[in-house]
Amino acid sequence: MTGLKITPFPGPSANDDCSDGRRQRSERSRTQIVEALFALIREGDMNPSAARVAERAAVGQRTVFRLFEDMDSLFGEMAEQIQAEIMPIVLAPYTATDWKERLGEMVRRRADVYERIFPVRVSANLRRFQSRFLMDEYRRNLILERESLKAVLPTDRASDKQLVAALDVVTGFQAWRRLRQDQGLSAQEAEAVMQFMVDQLIAT
Repeated sequence: MTGLKITPFPGPSANDDCSDGRRQRSERSRTQIVEALFALIREGDMNPSAARVAERAAVGQRTVFRLFEDMDSLFGEMAEQIQAEIMPIVLAPYTATDWKERLGEMVRRRADVYERIFPVRVSANLRRFQSRFLMDEYRRNLILERESLKAVLPTDRASDKQLVAALDVVTGFQAWRRLRQDQGLSAQEAEAVMQFMVDQLIAT
């Protein structure tokens, strides 16, 4: 009886090792570039250039555009990371049953989220007039803020267009920016002012 011929399973080739090495280097460079963008914005460079990002990431500018099609793509990657961090906070169920208490919870959540994303959101707002992606992202955020606000309100209040418009303004990111950046309030003070404005509006 002829013995069964077993073909050895091919092991990793040198080409596979090279490919894995290149992929790992690309991932490291990609991470460095996104982290460099975050760092520059947090340090106050609200409109960093590709050259500044490349310098901070310790890579060549060509590497930036090899890994990211353009600056919009880089901001898109940053936006995805931010969404992954804040959406669990935004979408978490409210603990309060009374709508006014839920509105208070919403204010606290927004204060937390706005503070986490503050410099990045300011930077994106500055660049949005030069970027269709960032303008679309800005509009999506406005819709999300407005719809999540209306979801907290009872039907009669949610149908009051003036009230919704006013609450939308005083609990929006631009109000937070004015309080924190223009008026120089602390995060705790800004949250208290935002809650005060909400209380005044729903008391009428």
